[in-house]
Amino acid sequence: MKSRRRPEVPKTVLARLRKACLALPETREEQAWTGTRWRIRKETFAHVLMIADGWPPAYARVAGTDGPACVLTFQSLGPRVDPETFSRAPYFRPLWRPDIVGRILDSDVDCADIAKLLTASYCLLAPKKLVEAVRAGQAADHKTRSQRKKRQ
Repeated sequence: MKSRRRPEVPKTVLARLRKACLALPETREEQAWTGTRWRIRKETFAHVLMIADGWPPAYARVAGTDGPACVLTFQSLGPRVDPETFSRAPYFRPLWRPDIVGRILDSDVDCADIAKLLTASYCLLAPKKLVEAVRAGQAADHKTRSQRKKRQ
């Protein structure tokens, strides 16, 4: 029996996600059972894959599409904080874990917003000292941006 070739995540999408994820301390990228995932130690904080022809069926069901669609799943407190936003398109709620959110990555996606969601996901799973390092880096970046604005 000939296996069906599944579509791959677009290279531009993968490159943007890779840049955001690998900027976080001790992150590693792996091929997942389908698509690509990023981990901090043994925890997956982001997973990107393609839905096509209703496969994978669990993702197609919860995302509400047979595809083709590129989807990203990540850890989030969002459903507890803002359940309405994270329960409607382009977001979806996978049933396999209570604090995971999915997002369809369409052409309108804001890469800066996605980077923030990925960083928050990482911070929910990373050891405290790594989270502190990320937050310290964000504070320094914010201070630098503020100083630039004042000079302009």
